[in-house]
Amino acid sequence: MNWKTAYRSFYYAHAEEPDDIVLDPDETALLVIDIQNTYLEAKPNSNENARWQPFFARMNTTVIPHTASLIADARQRGVEVIFARIACLKQDGRDRSLSQKKPGFNYLLLPKDREDSQLVPELTPQGDEVVVLKTTDSALTGTNLRLILHNMGVKNVVVAGIFTDQCISSSVRSLADESFNVIVVDDCCAAATDELHQHELEIINMIYCHVVQFDELVTFYSS
Repeated sequence: MNWKTAYRSFYYAHAEEPDDIVLDPDETALLVIDIQNTYLEAKPNSNENARWQPFFARMNTTVIPHTASLIADARQRGVEVIFARIACLKQDGRDRSLSQKKPGFNYLLLPKDREDSQLVPELTPQGDEVVVLKTTDSALTGTNLRLILHNMGVKNVVVAGIFTDQCISSSVRSLADESFNVIVVDDCCAAATDELHQHELEIINMIYCHVVQFDELVTFYSS
């Protein structure tokens, strides 16, 4: 699979191949979105738990290990590593956006200091790495991340995390609208099902971002 021809939707099925990607570490940030304890917890209902097993397997065998490698590689290159996590400031969640108050899967009450709202242990921030808290899907809409990126001279944003069809997609679209060059790392992302994951990658690829594999990404750096 080659990133230049893969993940093509109807709109881009016959589009010309994009130019090579060249990443300057000084102008690049890695954004890791919402890989939090709550999403790795077993479901209380046995049938529901069984339904989520493919997601748990992808997270534990692919997404978390690959994202850990992605973070280690970024740190070694001097690429800024930034984390975003869903977390409300009020215990009762009054500060959440409407999308996180609606009933169903998207209902999220994750006070910022509670254990289930924390990032998974394998992806612990180090030193002064930025962690933004959000009560929205987009990591830009509900935070000062846009300002942080601009202030640090970031032009390219590499994205990893969950869920591909929700917070990843929303963040990628927001970043693209702000004229950042966005790269999504397929094997560092997941949706509830592989079908949803792959479908969303096709939707956002080419117009909002370029979708690549981790092994491809590391070849893009200029130094």
